[in-house]
Amino acid sequence: MARIFNEIIGWCGTLAILLAYFLVSFEVIKAAGLAYQLLNVFGACAIAYISFLKRVYQSVVLNLVWIMIAVVVIVKLF
Repeated sequence: MARIFNEIIGWCGTLAILLAYFLVSFEVIKAAGLAYQLLNVFGACAIAYISFLKRVYQSVVLNLVWIMIAVVVIVKLF
């Protein structure tokens, strides 16, 4: 059951990042906006989590950097 839950988390993260990219690409939201950054933080956290469990450390590092960038932008927004 935990394995299925972890996979769902990973897929939700993937969908969040794809949704963020889609919304920015079609100018529904702004790249420097809070919605985009929150989708990126959620998505990257979820992908980093599942990648860590699967020991895909390149993806973990990529997503940790992705999270840091998004957090910096969020802090700048406030």
